[in-house]
Amino acid sequence: MAVQARAERTREALIRAAADVVDDKGYNGATLVAISRSARVSMGALTFHFASKSELAEAVVERAATVAGERTASAAAGEASPLRAVGVLLQALARLLDEDVVVRAASLLARERPDIDPAWHSSWTPTLSRLLKEAEAAGELRHGVRPPAVAGLVMYLLTAVEVHPRTASGQERFRGAAGAMSRLWPFVCHGIAAAAA
Repeated sequence: MAVQARAERTREALIRAAADVVDDKGYNGATLVAISRSARVSMGALTFHFASKSELAEAVVERAATVAGERTASAAAGEASPLRAVGVLLQALARLLDEDVVVRAASLLARERPDIDPAWHSSWTPTLSRLLKEAEAAGELRHGVRPPAVAGLVMYLLTAVEVHPRTASGQERFRGAAGAMSRLWPFVCHGIAAAAA
């Protein structure tokens, strides 16, 4: 049992290290040597757990999807208004982008390695789609606004709030994804809502 626990700790360290390196260098800039050094494990241990960098990237995305799915399901529960629940879900995702390097790396991998399936957002887009359909049924969406179009807009918005801290300078960089989402979502909501939501 001790060997199995040690193997699981090594695997977790490798996923975390891969996320750190990908978050810093991008997928193409991440090397297995840098990941093994960051995890403080040998290349042999790395290749025992993951046969390739691609397999390691898939593990990062899988972990992020699990974390994001759990966080967004609990965040959106309990809101009376489906459109308000969408805002809560987005804020929870933005906070995850700020706080969790695995989620941040998976978001970056969604752009750099869109072939990884399922992508990190696969765990929370069903909740988003359901909430948007409920918002439409409840009359919360402006006439002519369709849930699939809003879901697409949300994907662009999340990409923007993830990228912004990476490219911003000065004070803007430190407000992070959650700060950007807090500023942007009210404008989006104003444009899609039938009434103040």
